[in-house]
Amino acid sequence: MPEYLTPGVYVEEFEIGAKPIEGVSTSTAGFLGLTERGPTNTVKLVTSFTQFMRIYGGYVQGSYLAYAVDGFFRNGGQRCFIGRIVRTGAEPSSLASGTLTFTSVGEGNWGNRVALRIENASNDPNNTNASGTRLFKLTAAYWRTSLPDFTIPAPPKDPNRALRDLFENASKVEVFDNLSEDPTSPDHYLRKLGDPLNNLSYLVVLSGTGRPANTDGGNFFEPLNGGLDAIGSPPATAPELTRGDFLGDPNATPGNKRGLTAFTDIDEISIVYVPDVHIVAAAGRSTLIDDILSHCETLKDRFAVLDVPKNTADISGLSITSVARPSKYGAIYYPWIKVFDPLTQQQKLIPPGGYVTGIYARTDIERGVHKAPANELVRGAIDLEFSLTKGEQGILNPRGINVIRSFPGRGILVWGARNIILDPLWKYVNVRRLFLYIEESIEEGTQWVVFEPNNEKLWGRVKATITEFLTRVWRDGALMGTKPEEAFFVKCDRTTMTQDDIDNGRLICIIGVAPVKPAEFVIFRIAQWAGGSAVTE
Repeated sequence: MPEYLTPGVYVEEFEIGAKPIEGVSTSTAGFLGLTERGPTNTVKLVTSFTQFMRIYGGYVQGSYLAYAVDGFFRNGGQRCFIGRIVRTGAEPSSLASGTLTFTSVGEGNWGNRVALRIENASNDPNNTNASGTRLFKLTAAYWRTSLPDFTIPAPPKDPNRALRDLFENASKVEVFDNLSEDPTSPDHYLRKLGDPLNNLSYLVVLSGTGRPANTDGGNFFEPLNGGLDAIGSPPATAPELTRGDFLGDPNATPGNKRGLTAFTDIDEISIVYVPDVHIVAAAGRSTLIDDILSHCETLKDRFAVLDVPKNTADISGLSITSVARPSKYGAIYYPWIKVFDPLTQQQKLIPPGGYVTGIYARTDIERGVHKAPANELVRGAIDLEFSLTKGEQGILNPRGINVIRSFPGRGILVWGARNIILDPLWKYVNVRRLFLYIEESIEEGTQWVVFEPNNEKLWGRVKATITEFLTRVWRDGALMGTKPEEAFFVKCDRTTMTQDDIDNGRLICIIGVAPVKPAEFVIFRIAQWAGGSAVTE
């Protein structure tokens, strides 16, 4: 209670009634797989495929991740987190200049195609060191296939023209001017380029002290070296990618988490997709899929998208258990799709999950999470691995396999919305994801309740808070019923709690929700009618 020690008028604020619950995002995806380059010790948020290419590079042989991310954004996705996977034993590239070390952002031999140029800064072109603080200019360049010749040509060739050619032919060039060795300066190089988690460069990270020496010795650039490959077929001495590489170390410290373990700390992720599951040897593939489903089941705020293996032509043995295991937190899609491949300029067969994940996001944004992500066009798909008939889908649909089909005049459509569980209460994707949305929104929107006095006043506020939120959900068309009372109920009183619960600090609220189900089978029953007579029901 406040104290009133001096006579006077006191104006005080207090809270009554419900607090608003803001619905959580359901359309943010998490992608895990191999990339051309990029960081591995942090999960990065990207909001466009252009940004993905700036950070992680483009399409690479042996990985479907870039194709999946491209398909996600093509189909309406807006936000996704990327977790880069590398093989055990992969090493970054580095270059030492005096007491300063330049290291590639992430492991892999891609870093051996990064080269640096150190020059006098624009604010100190003569390197006079008049202020007592030495400045320098850093240019980092990356060549995707191989390093060019860095030799400075002698006259009559134009060195300036040769340098411009190097820049024009590079896949990526970064310039950082007026970097300072003064630790108190906002331009100190470790402030801009020394934090592995918030680095301004997508190519190098700096460590150490002192000003590096200018690049000389007759070369324009000095390359990094020592990086071990993380893309394509590894050397004979390097291990193949394993389940552990994708899973990451569960005991890793913050800032060093990788793989699926790193996704645990990203609360915004609501859809998980791993397009490069195929890389793991068949013996460990099902275990990795189980890890993905367990990840979603443990956190209870995300949903897994899975693919049927490539070249699965025989549908007689295709079922949930032939691909994964029963779960309320995942869905399987079949068959693979054909897309245009920028690498080969031809069609390429890829798993459909990245494109389907984008359709999830598009449906959530345009209609709401309660709308089944089906009867939706797969943007960017040119053809299918297998063209399935209505009869063939009649075999797969009851087994929980969502089919992608081509319809004349309508295009390639997702034509299924079932979970990988046959429980009729949870068999639809949109029902499971709607409950994830409701549960996560209520959890995050009622944190204020913790440690409040556990009495009738608090119970009433909790009930009012949740009722207001679910009323909005019902008005959005996500729940059944012509009025809120038919769509949901909220109970929080002495009928939901015993005195023992109250004495032990437990507030128990029971919520019932009637979700809408998709009209999966639309049936029109038509009969002949003798005109002129009334028809009654």
